[in-house]
Amino acid sequence: MFESAELGHKIAKSVYKREVPPLREALLDAQFDLLQSKKFPVIILVAGVDCGGKGETVNILNEWLDPRHIETHALRPLTGEELERPPMWRYWRTLPPKGKIGMFIGSWYSEPLVDNVYKRISNADLDQRLERIIRFEQILCDEGALFLKFWLHLSRDQQKKRLTSLEKDPDTRWRVTDSDWKHYKKYDRFHQVSERMLRATSTAESPWLIVEGTDPRYRYLTIGKTILQSLRERLDAPEPPKVREPTPPATMAIDGLRVLQTLDLSKKLAKGDYEDELEKWQGKLNRLSRHDNFGKIAVVVVFEGNDAAGKGGAIRRVTQALDARRYRIASFASPTEEERLQPYLWRFWRHIPHRGRFALFDRSWYGRVLVERVEGYCAHADWMRAYGEINDFEEQLVRHQTVVVKFWLAIDKKEQLKRFDAREKIGFKRFKITEEDWRNREKWDDYEQAVCDMIDRTSTEIAPWTLVEANDKNYARIKVLKTICNRIEAALDRVKK
Repeated sequence: MFESAELGHKIAKSVYKREVPPLREALLDAQFDLLQSKKFPVIILVAGVDCGGKGETVNILNEWLDPRHIETHALRPLTGEELERPPMWRYWRTLPPKGKIGMFIGSWYSEPLVDNVYKRISNADLDQRLERIIRFEQILCDEGALFLKFWLHLSRDQQKKRLTSLEKDPDTRWRVTDSDWKHYKKYDRFHQVSERMLRATSTAESPWLIVEGTDPRYRYLTIGKTILQSLRERLDAPEPPKVREPTPPATMAIDGLRVLQTLDLSKKLAKGDYEDELEKWQGKLNRLSRHDNFGKIAVVVVFEGNDAAGKGGAIRRVTQALDARRYRIASFASPTEEERLQPYLWRFWRHIPHRGRFALFDRSWYGRVLVERVEGYCAHADWMRAYGEINDFEEQLVRHQTVVVKFWLAIDKKEQLKRFDAREKIGFKRFKITEEDWRNREKWDDYEQAVCDMIDRTSTEIAPWTLVEANDKNYARIKVLKTICNRIEAALDRVKK
């Protein structure tokens, strides 16, 4: 893969001066068209060997383009609160919105590459990390992102020559660090692992372009022209026709039952028993949150359910047991304008807690396979692929010692109507009922099917769904508290071992 980059490509100074002005003008035009259309985000990775010209290249691109609409990130090893969250958390937070360009000097590739070179992770671990990167980039491509990945290559002799030259010049000496020379001594190993990494992650949607880094003029023009061509091809492509896709036929179990129909919604808890149980389980949850090892885990609790099923009341009973400094409630409705310019999972990644904290989600990332599916807000292909994306997302959380607890609070149609009527009549509850709630009720069967499909496809061993019989609020609240306590206790036991 690197052989084709070692041809000694050079661009004469006169040619460079002649070609740069029209290229800059065309790049600015394309950038302006991108900004106006907000069709897609552009993600540019500039990676490669140490002192191969990554920083210089990004500086030139910021000079040729309008830097006000470019987000440049020079990512270093994980530090501080980044270590307290899943590794991909910081990358999701730095993604550019539609209409803008994000440039990355160093990226999600840097850490696994270096770790494998220095044998901090095995080849099998490297392959697993690369698979996760491929899935991450695939999600972004499916959401419409334009990926441009450049690897700046230097031969061993060229790298040594460049390091020595930079170190001799007082104005550039700061750019050469001890780690650069340390990496240089392992050039052959870096070369081997880099080639393996590039081959594994050069996909049809996000291929790598190997660029020889010896001659800066060649490097700048090659990358600039590639960006221009890719931008123009995507911007000038005709919009696919928007066709309303028919709702796929409902799936049904062999016995004709859906999982929600098997629940015993008559379960109740007497008021006296409820008060005793509430004190017991809230007390236990409080003690668990102050356990010596709780700082080694995080807790994400997802509340989904029928409208008026009691999610808010259940959340309040959980937070009553916790120190307000230890939790955050994230409530989700329709995406904002800012959120619509980002990949679907972006707004949820932002609320992932660090270790020692709780995050309670009132509605969640399951909206894509529920309301967006039923109401036709996204295409069939989008909500179908969302199952896999959600499972991958939750796997990343669990792998980072996050306890994921998911509740579906279920009530029947009769109980829902009773609660809707009560909300309309009671002044302090009137804000809880909307016209949308009544419209959703008309699609009860469609939502029930979507929920059953969701449970079937996303109730995994590491992040199972807990179905809560919620016709009786007392019973539901205790079941929620008890489940959270049991899941945290099990996680703390694993941490001890």
